[in-house]
Amino acid sequence: MATVITLAMPLLAGDALGKRMKAVALERNKIRARERERMAKGKGLKREPKAYMQSIVSQFNLAKHLGTEDAKERLQMAGHRGGGAMVTFLFFRLVAPIVFMVVALFYLFVVNDFGLDPLWRIGIVVFAVYAGVKAPELYLKNQRQKRQAQMQRAFPDALDLMLICVESGMSIEAAFRKVADEIGGQSVALAEELTLTMAEMSYLQDRRQAYENFGARTGLESVKSVGTALIQADKYGTPVGQALRVLGQDSRDTRMAEAEKRAASLPPKLTVPMIVFFLPVIFIVILGPAYITVMAQP
Repeated sequence: MATVITLAMPLLAGDALGKRMKAVALERNKIRARERERMAKGKGLKREPKAYMQSIVSQFNLAKHLGTEDAKERLQMAGHRGGGAMVTFLFFRLVAPIVFMVVALFYLFVVNDFGLDPLWRIGIVVFAVYAGVKAPELYLKNQRQKRQAQMQRAFPDALDLMLICVESGMSIEAAFRKVADEIGGQSVALAEELTLTMAEMSYLQDRRQAYENFGARTGLESVKSVGTALIQADKYGTPVGQALRVLGQDSRDTRMAEAEKRAASLPPKLTVPMIVFFLPVIFIVILGPAYITVMAQP
């Protein structure tokens, strides 16, 4: 009886690995179908440009004359994706100098010339045109820095959540989806990037490209390090949890070092306001009564 049971148990056990692989494939198909449905309903991250913007950009061929090599990467880092973002950027690079020039001409030559010579006024108009050329780039740079700062603050917490999900047995796609849902209240930009990376892992044939795109879109070294660790884990079979734990600790240390750096730079920044605003008031409070007493004496 024992011999029969011993020989029959392997036949009755079934293929556990095959069932697991089938479940992973079904989950990936569900993720792919859900992302396609979301994009079909118009809930994607891309924005379509206005018709008149597209017409002006096409007629004047602004992509050739005003476009830059890294404009697309900078737009992605600022959270603007797709061809619509590039069309809007090129349109404002054309319109902003004209608007600045018209406002400067109208104010200096019609409203008030401030008693300046015509040469000085022309110089101010030229400076206004230059400011209009740089205004879209400065706006884009400001948006990128704010977005990166927000993602940098939330990324250590996202790594901790991802570590918990991976060590609990979730796949990378499911971990990205769970972290995106949970981290959205703290950083919407990071949740968007995680969702887009999850969609790319479902669409692309190679996950390596999805991880590299994740790091390129954010522009953060910590995100690029996580992408490199995940690529090595897929290629060499190294434990993902250990790499995420180390990277999470490094991210927290970096965030703490940045906070300490800002705290250390606070006293020098307060020196000028204290001299300008506090010391005159202190002198008035100290010397004011003595001055009043002296002036009151006959």
